Amino acid sequence: MTTFANPASATLAAVSAVDLVKVYGAGDTAVRALDGVTVGFERAQFTAIMGPSGSGKSTLMHCLAGLDKATSGSALLGGTDLTAQPDRVLTKVRRERIGFVFQSFNLLPQLTAEQNIMLPLDLAGRRAERGLLRHLTERLGLTDRLSHRPAELSGGQQQRVAVARALVTRPEVVFADEPTGNLDSKSGAEVLLFLRNSVRELGQTIVMVTHDPGAAAYADRVVLLADGRVAGDLDRPNPDTIAEALRDLAAGR
Repeated sequence: MTTFANPASATLAAVSAVDLVKVYGAGDTAVRALDGVTVGFERAQFTAIMGPSGSGKSTLMHCLAGLDKATSGSALLGGTDLTAQPDRVLTKVRRERIGFVFQSFNLLPQLTAEQNIMLPLDLAGRRAERGLLRHLTERLGLTDRLSHRPAELSGGQQQRVAVARALVTRPEVVFADEPTGNLDSKSGAEVLLFLRNSVRELGQTIVMVTHDPGAAAYADRVVLLADGRVAGDLDRPNPDTIAEALRDLAAGR
């Protein structure tokens, strides 16, 4: 098996939250989306974040990814506190140190698949590692689709392009927000399997928000949120243990 180990892989957390609070609005209409969350996500691990609607899982991901500013506390990417950085620094961090996979693919329609994959490198003025690029496109089944534009690709193929784009920069962490939400079960399973394999083969760190226990079962760990707080932590989850934990969460146990 070919491996492209990430030299940044270590035992320290790749990304973490410390007493993270996020409040939307003010006064009587204020909503406390995160209520003092402290949690770390290890390097070279696939972690899923789950919880009921309104639990704060997407807000947590957005704060950890530098897409939203926390009200208080710290969102740490390695040794960088994102809550203390100006917008221009956050833009550079997101471009150079973080990968993103969204439910809606977010591909540029006028670019080919290969150009979409290369876009973050082009923006950063960096060259692709040809071996890594070849590995990604081969493993994702995109080799014969690189000259196609998004409109000429299936939904599963578009999401695989988005996954390759997220990984080609060797980011410290990839954040995936409901990455299979717009896919059929077969295409979704292919994407999830590749994300899981990228941890083993590339030393990649993946943090995924999902509501689907089947999707979360591909992860090494599941972090459960409820009412803006950490409510549980499952190691080596499977669909049954995840479903049981979610039932307990809904029942307030």
